[in-house]
Amino acid sequence: MSQTFRDPQSGGSLIVAWQAKARSILIVGGGAVAAGRVFNALEADANVTVVAPKLCPELEYRAQAQQITWRNRTFEDSDLDGSDMVLTAISDARESRRIADTCKQRRIPVNAADINDLCDFWFMSTHRDHSVQIAVSTNSKAPRLANRIRRQIASSLPRGTGQAVEQIGRLRKRIREADPRPENSKRRMTWLTQLCDYWPIEQLAKLDSDNIDSLLDAYVQDHDPQSVRIHSASESSGMPSPVLRSRTLTPDTPNTGEPNRGRLILVGAGVGDPELLTVRAHRALKEADIVLADKLIPEAVLDIIDCEIYTARKFPGAASEAQDDLYRRGLEELAKGKCV
Repeated sequence: MSQTFRDPQSGGSLIVAWQAKARSILIVGGGAVAAGRVFNALEADANVTVVAPKLCPELEYRAQAQQITWRNRTFEDSDLDGSDMVLTAISDARESRRIADTCKQRRIPVNAADINDLCDFWFMSTHRDHSVQIAVSTNSKAPRLANRIRRQIASSLPRGTGQAVEQIGRLRKRIREADPRPENSKRRMTWLTQLCDYWPIEQLAKLDSDNIDSLLDAYVQDHDPQSVRIHSASESSGMPSPVLRSRTLTPDTPNTGEPNRGRLILVGAGVGDPELLTVRAHRALKEADIVLADKLIPEAVLDIIDCEIYTARKFPGAASEAQDDLYRRGLEELAKGKCV
C-alpha cells in the first residue's frame, strides 16, 4: 500500500462518557474521597448506594436528603448484587483489594482509590458547565497536574459556553421535530455545523425563544445561518445589539488604532509530506505562536506543530465564511503581537 496513516500511541485510556442514568453504583467508604465519588455519580443521575459504618458530614446530608441509600455497616459480598459499578474509598488496602478481586470475578467494573493496579478505570479532573463536561487525564501519573491543566483549559473557554450548548440543543431538537425525515439528516447536520462553527459562542449563549424561532424559520426556508439577524432584549432597550454574522475582512478593513506588532508567515504544505517541507517552513512552524490551517492540511503536517492550531472548517455554501474566519483570527493574534 502506498497510503500511510498515523500510528497509534500506546499507553492511553479509552475515553468515553458513560451513560450512568438509573444505573446502580455502589460506593464503599464514608469519608471525603467517597463523598467526591458520590457527587460525581449523582451528577450522572445514577442510583447510589453507600456502604460504611460512619459517614462524613456531606454524606450524612445526602443520606438525610434521600439522595443516596446508606447501609450502616461494613461491606458484605452480597452488596455487589445488582451493582453496575463499584467504587472503593477505604483506608484498608487489603479489604479494598479483596473487594476489587471479587468484582473482577463477577465482571463488575471497579475503581479502588489510590490502588491503580486494581482499577478498571480512573477518575479524571473535570470541569462542568451545564451540559459541557471537560475531563483531563494523565493516566494516573500526575493527578495534581491534571487539576492545573483542567483549570487552565476551563479559564480559556468563552463566557457562556455551557449556556450556548443548551441553546443549540434546544434548536437541534426543534429542527429534528420540524424536519424528521432520515434523508435530510445530512442537511440538518451541515446547517447546524455552519451555525456552531461560525457564530461566536458568547452570542449563541444569548439566544432566547424568539431567536430560536427565527433560526428555525431560516432552516425551514433553507437560508444560510450567516444571513440571520438576531434582535436581543438589549436592542429593544436602546442598547446596541451585535449582529450575529461574519464580517467580511479585506485589505481595506479599517485599522483599529492598535499597533500591529505581530508577524504573519505564509507556509505552503506542499504535497503533504512533512519530510518534503523546506527548512524555512519547518522553522516557521516551530517558532509560531499559533498556526491557522485549512481543513485540507494533512494530519502528518499538523503533527509536527507544537503550538495551538486553529482550523477553519469548510462546508458546502460556506467556504468564504470559513476564509473570513481565518482572517479574523489572524488579525486578532497579530494585534496581540503573536507570530502567526
